[in-house]
Amino acid sequence: MKMKIIWALAIFFLIDSILRLFRSSFNLGSFLMYCITAALWVYAVFHEKIDAFCAHGFGHICKVLFLAGSVLFIGCMLLVHVLGNTATATGQEQTLIVLGAGLRGERVTGLLARRLDAAYDYYQKNPDVLIVVSGGQGPGESIPEAVAMERYLVQRGISDSQILAETESTSTEENFLFSQKLLQEHGIDPSQPIAYVTNTFHCYRARQYVLNAGFSDVSSVPASIGLDSILPCYMREVLALAYYFVFK
Repeated sequence: MKMKIIWALAIFFLIDSILRLFRSSFNLGSFLMYCITAALWVYAVFHEKIDAFCAHGFGHICKVLFLAGSVLFIGCMLLVHVLGNTATATGQEQTLIVLGAGLRGERVTGLLARRLDAAYDYYQKNPDVLIVVSGGQGPGESIPEAVAMERYLVQRGISDSQILAETESTSTEENFLFSQKLLQEHGIDPSQPIAYVTNTFHCYRARQYVLNAGFSDVSSVPASIGLDSILPCYMREVLALAYYFVFK
C-alpha cells in the first residue's frame, strides 16, 4: 500500500513539474517542487535499498532526522499561514499598498491578479482609499509591474487619479521604502493608517518590512492563491523567513 501511494505521488509530481516548466517562471518554489519530484522517483525506484539503509545505525539516525525536519518544516508552513491571517485590515485605512508579484511580458501573473482583485474588493467597500501599486521591471517583463497593475485596476473601473504607481522597486523591502517616499511626496504622513495587499503566505514577512520602512499603523489584506501554488509558495516563504531572521 505504501509503495502504491509513493508511485502515485511520484507520477503526480512529475506531471506537475512538467506543466510547471511551461506555466511558471523558475524560482525557489518551483526548484523545491522539482526536488520533491526527484526525491519521490529516487525512493520509488530504490526503496528496498533505501529502506535497508535506514533500518539500522547511521541510516536510522538519518531517517529520524529527516522525518523530524519534515514535521518541523510543515509546522512552520502552517504557522506562516496562521500569522498571515492576523492584523488584517479594518476598513479605516486611508492608503492601500499593493505589492507586485511578476509579469509575463505585460500580463499580470495569477498571484498578482489575486492581489489586485483583493485590492479591488477593498476599494469597493472603501471607495475613498488611495491605492499605491508597487513594482519595478524585472527579467522577462516588458514594462514595470506597477504600470500593468495600474492598467488592471483602471480596466476594473478605478480612476487612475486614485492610483499612484511606484515603478522602481525590485523587492518587498523596496516596495515599502519607495512607496513611503512616494506618499510623502504627495503629502501623506507614514503614521496614517495604511493597509498592504499581498498573498496570505507573504503577509507576515511583508509586515516586518513595512514596519522597518517607517510605517506605524499597518494592517494587511490577505489575497488567496491557486491550489497549484500553495506548496511551492509556502515552502519558499519558510526559507525566506529563515533568511530574514538570520540576515535582516
